[in-house]
Amino acid sequence: MSLHDAGVIAGTVSTALFVSSYLPMLVTAARTRDLRFYRPGHLVIAIVGNLVHTVYLLSLPPRPVWLLHTFYLLSSAVMLLWWWRYRTTIGPRPSEVPPAAAAPRATPPEDPAPEPGALVATQ
Repeated sequence: MSLHDAGVIAGTVSTALFVSSYLPMLVTAARTRDLRFYRPGHLVIAIVGNLVHTVYLLSLPPRPVWLLHTFYLLSSAVMLLWWWRYRTTIGPRPSEVPPAAAAPRATPPEDPAPEPGALVATQ
């Protein structure tokens, strides 16, 4: 087996591994439509980075990395579209809820009456 053949096999295996690691995130996002933990700026940076990387990949002959790159580009674009579409279907992120609105204010408990026969401190 030549080094070129080993590189193509390694590229194919790594592409399959990367795609399989990314799929659960996409399936969960599609199923729950809860994308509150994804920042649109991060998704845009991922898309721009992938577009710039495309220039480099176009200089290479077709390889498994093209498939991986296409998958990353499309999945980043889909995540951004889903974020845009579903951004208001579920409430704000927990970190975006003001502390006063996060939980109802509890009234302090009243001092319980001492049990009969208990020693009570007096002032």
